[in-house]
Amino acid sequence: MRLPRVLILTASVLVTAAPAFADATFFIGNTSTPSSRQVKGFAVGSGLLVIGGEFEYSSTTEKPEDAAPSLKTFMGNLLLQTPGAILGIQPYFTTGGGVYRESLSTIDHQETQFGVNTGGGAKISLIGPLRARLDYRVFKLKGSPMHDVVHRLYAGINLKF
Repeated sequence: MRLPRVLILTASVLVTAAPAFADATFFIGNTSTPSSRQVKGFAVGSGLLVIGGEFEYSSTTEKPEDAAPSLKTFMGNLLLQTPGAILGIQPYFTTGGGVYRESLSTIDHQETQFGVNTGGGAKISLIGPLRARLDYRVFKLKGSPMHDVVHRLYAGINLKF
C-alpha cells in the first residue's frame, strides 16, 4: 500500500523540482599578498536556485625578489546567489575549503596544508550563455605558510549551461 504513495510523491517532486544549472569559468587576476602577482585558474559549478557548489583550481606565480611564494589552491565552495540575474547581474557570496600548496624556490620552502576561503562577486550577462565574472576572495591558510591570509581578485569568462 505504501509503494503507490511513494511513487506518486517521488513523481510530484521530480515534476516540480527546479532545473539544475551549471557553469564553467576561466579566470585571470591578481593575488596581492605579500606583493602583486598573477593568478590563473578555472572553476566548475552547479546549483539549484539560490544554493550552488563549485570546484576551483588556481595558480599564483612566484615572485622571488619580493619573497612572494607561488600558491596553488584546490577548493570546494558553497555559493549563495540570487535565483537569476537582476538587470543582467547575478551577485553571489561564497565560502569553502580545500588544499593549498605554497612554495618559494629561493629558500627551499614548501607547505601543503588545508585552507578556507570566503568571498563574493558577480556574474554579469554578456551574450546568450556567456557571462563575465568578477570575484574577490580572502584565503586563510592553516599550517605554517609564509602568509596565513591571502587576498585575490580576478575577472573571468563564464559559460552557463
